[in-house]
Amino acid sequence: MKVLVVLNYAPYGSELSYNGLRLAGSLAKREGTSVDVFLAGDAASCARDGQKVPSGYYNVGSMLTSVVRRGGRVGVCGTCMDARGMVEADLIEGAKRSTLDEWTTWTLAADKVLVF
Repeated sequence: MKVLVVLNYAPYGSELSYNGLRLAGSLAKREGTSVDVFLAGDAASCARDGQKVPSGYYNVGSMLTSVVRRGGRVGVCGTCMDARGMVEADLIEGAKRSTLDEWTTWTLAADKVLVF
């Protein structure tokens, strides 16, 4: 099964992206399931490298890295990156600048699309 998880919210301040990444990580552990994550809007910041959070607090960058280690892809909306002053060098390893066209392709290829 192929699952696309789309995140739209900032990494911190709301738990929407956190919960989406919790589910993506759990799905990525399942045999026969592939997970892609597309970050749009404020969620583009979820893929920012070097996030420093208080001890014991979740780190969405680490959560994304876990999905990548299990074979998942992470696409970050390029237009959303530009609006936030981000460049590809700002992204965690395994995440890449992406496009609306690629998001469309991933959506059409997915068996399920989950939006947070």
